[in-house]
Amino acid sequence: MTSAPLADRVREAVGRVTDPELRRPLSELDMVRDVTASGEDVHVAIDLTIVGCPASDRIERDVRVAAESVAGEGRATVELGVMTPEQRQALTERLRGPQKRNPFGEGTLTRVIAVTSGKGGVGKSTVTANLAVSLARRGLKVGLIDADVHGFSIPQLLGLVTDGVAPSPTQVGELILPPVAHDVKTISIGMFLRQSDGSTPGAVMWRGPMLHRTLQQFLTDVFFGDLDVLLLDMPPGTGDIAISAGHLLPGADVLVVTTPQPAASDVAIRSGLVAREVGQRVIGVVENMAAMTMPDGSSMDLFGSGGGAEVARALSTDEEDVAVLASIPLSPALRSDGDAGEPIVVAHPEDPSAMEIEALADRVVETGRGVLAGRKLPVRTK
Repeated sequence: MTSAPLADRVREAVGRVTDPELRRPLSELDMVRDVTASGEDVHVAIDLTIVGCPASDRIERDVRVAAESVAGEGRATVELGVMTPEQRQALTERLRGPQKRNPFGEGTLTRVIAVTSGKGGVGKSTVTANLAVSLARRGLKVGLIDADVHGFSIPQLLGLVTDGVAPSPTQVGELILPPVAHDVKTISIGMFLRQSDGSTPGAVMWRGPMLHRTLQQFLTDVFFGDLDVLLLDMPPGTGDIAISAGHLLPGADVLVVTTPQPAASDVAIRSGLVAREVGQRVIGVVENMAAMTMPDGSSMDLFGSGGGAEVARALSTDEEDVAVLASIPLSPALRSDGDAGEPIVVAHPEDPSAMEIEALADRVVETGRGVLAGRKLPVRTK
């Protein structure tokens, strides 16, 4: 039995190379334009999605390695071209479909979790970023939307900011490809804003319609691919974004973050009540900045105690029992790692706050079991 021609074997190997941004094989994306062989030498022509593709060096390297693994002693050369507008349009429709739609709306099989709080300064974004990374470390496909348009901080917390600037997402046709950090696909308005000198983003001064439009575009124009979990870092309070999230993501779960002090917990209750009013499900409460154990074994409750339990009690009903899913202690490392752009669950997994966030991830996964029971699957009938 003779083996397949060299060019065919190289095409098959190269086709299995994954585009690092789209996370799909090159063959599935129709990026392998041509493969030819001359003796033991092979030539591979690849069409990149856009001019100046930021992943071009990696794709070229991975394609050459794949080709040479088949060619053996032969030499492999790689030629990089660019898709035509028609090819990009066809790729866009293949990935997203012919029409813009919100893939996380009614009927989605992705679990959507909005992390909210009544007021700012309770560590909601830090909890969200670390929870996303912790879930991804469990093998889940995770996306994260920084919906806090006026106070965006997720790029910094995930280490995506360099010299004060977050990376600009790659755009393929009408699709926006979210940057990836710690296996979490992430999008934030901070990735699109630049001052005139190209430095750190300026302030966002938008009102209701623009805020709604931004969240809508994040849901329809950003290509997250197939996700197990989509997290939203919500702005504090019960304003425009909270209402828009209720309309655009009616089946979302909600995680309420508070600190132990009554001034925070009283306001946090309101965010949970609004989420429930728009049809979302409160799955639990996270108490952040809880008592910290000192070196001498004593406990320091800088912000008091009992706030998380009070929020859970106030949000519980006869039909739905809301529990405190985590009580994350005060931690200097949690603060310093966030400033350095290193999630504490990666940088200092032995820290008590990191261990509690890991336990939170387990409990979040547990609360999601059976969530699809009784839900109609999005299938077509002939």
